Parts: sequence; structure tokens; C-alpha cells
Amino acid sequence: WLQSYRGYKVILQYGVSQDDMLLNDKISHQTKHGARRKRSEKNMDVINQKDTAPFTTADGSTIRELLAHRNSAIKQQSLAEARLAPGVATTPHHHAVTEEIYYILVGEAEMTLGEETRAVGPGDAIAIPPGQRHTIRNTGDEELVFLCTCAPGYEHTDTFLEA
Repeated sequence: WLQSYRGYKVILQYGVSQDDMLLNDKISHQTKHGARRKRSEKNMDVINQKDTAPFTTADGSTIRELLAHRNSAIKQQSLAEARLAPGVATTPHHHAVTEEIYYILVGEAEMTLGEETRAVGPGDAIAIPPGQRHTIRNTGDEELVFLCTCAPGYEHTDTFLEA
């Protein structure tokens, strides 16, 4: 399902509506115990990966946003779990403002940052400075799973696709 979101072409997974993807930062969220509460309450934010809705980002990876300003007290960064099927790569892109860190949990991949490409695997952390063109390709036989931190927090509007 290809839809437009803030000027980007975004692929939505089956069962995820554009409204789900907007992730309005003013709404309250569901905790893993089912109790609804507002972000402004002073409680510990614990978000289980299974309680988050996956969506496809502008670069083509499927992510679950674990912690960000949209669902927690976190204001200056975000943490997401990203997944790529075997043989799939993210669209080369850069972020004008955001710096990222990828941390590989499962699978094998080739990471390209600027003109350099390196093999990466479980336990590898990759620093991605703002403005750097980057892409990651799953080179293994299993799904690639990695954590992605962004500072400031991830926004579709700071993702610029490149050819």
C-alpha cells in the first residue's frame, strides 16, 4: 500500500492505516499492562516490542518505534527495532539533522556509509552522522534485526531519499 505522508511515498503494511502511522504525540498510549495513561504522568515508561505497531519508513525498513516523544517521556532521541528481509536493502538516504546508531542483533548485512561499504553482523554498532548518505542490505538467509537510535528523535520529515 503506497501512500503519501508529508511529501514522502510510504509503504504501509497490511492492517496499518495512515492514521496509525501518524503517531500523534498528543495521544495517550497503551502500556503493556493495558492501562491507558497520559505521557505527562510521572511514571516509568516500559514499552514492550510486541505492544508496538510495525510500519514501513520512507527508506523501506519495517520498524517498531519503542521509545520516542510520541509514546514516552523521552524528548531528545528515539529507539526503534528495524527489520529487513533477506536480500532487501533500504533506499539510500540521509538525515539533515538526525544522527543515528544501528546496532545489529540478528543477521548479516552490508552497511554503506558515504563511499565505504563494510560487512556487519551481530554485536556491531554503526555510527551514522547527520548528512551522510547510507543504506543497509541484508546479505544473509534470515531476517536482519537491528536497533536504531536517533538523536533528535526520528521524524519522516528528516529522511531524504537518494538515487
